[in-house]
Formats: sequence, structure tokens, C-alpha cells
Amino acid sequence: MSIRIGEDEIEERFIRASGPGGQNVNKVATAVQLRFDVRTSPSLPEDVRERLIRLAGKRVTGEGVLVIEAGRFRTRERNRRDARERLAHLVEKAEEPVRRRVKTLPGAGAKERRLEEKRRQSRAKKERKPVFPQD
Repeated sequence: MSIRIGEDEIEERFIRASGPGGQNVNKVATAVQLRFDVRTSPSLPEDVRERLIRLAGKRVTGEGVLVIEAGRFRTRERNRRDARERLAHLVEKAEEPVRRRVKTLPGAGAKERRLEEKRRQSRAKKERKPVFPQD
């Protein structure tokens, strides 16, 4: 299953980027702030929506808007592409259902190693105790 997000669901704002930029660094807004409303998006099934909110963590606002800031590159177009790729990657990860861990028991070798370590520790502690002379 592949989810397609419409252009009308993504809002982009261009902001000034920190970092390298040469003469344009204080004049041109090359970084992009991509905003995607996860909670009200018609493109996302409910289970994917919940996983996406959990995966995005602090990048989702209280209103359920995912904010991605991209300013790694010096051009608007590269930053715009970077932000969209990061959104696509997050959505792809959220599409994958969570696999539940199957509980297993420790094997015989692991049990034996644990018990041997306990015996070794016990001997070491016994050797530290003072020896009392017998009458």
C-alpha cells in the first residue's frame, strides 16, 4: 500500500537558514518549514496516523501538525526536496505495522552460565570474610 499526500495538504514557508550561505545568508530565506496536518489529513488511514504521530515525537504540535524544518542546503529547491523526502520517509515508516515481540525463554546454556556466575561471585565473597580460629 502506498499513501499519496496531496499538494493542498502540505504548507511550506521559507525562512532564513542558519549555517553557511555566503553573501546571501542574511538576505535570502532558503530554509523551508514544511507543515502537514496529520490529525485532519484525509490521505492517512487511522492506524498510520497514530503511528506517524508517535514516530514524529516532538515535531508534532499539540494541534497535530507535523513540522519539518530543512536548511541543510544553500538553495530553496534542495531544502524543499529534502523536507518532502523526510516527510515521505516518516510516512513510509508509519505505514509498516508494528511487529509484536514474541516472548522467549532463556536457553539451557544461558541458565547454566548465570548459575555459574552466581557460584563464582559467592566464592569471591566467601573468601573476603575473616577466618576465626577454632578453640
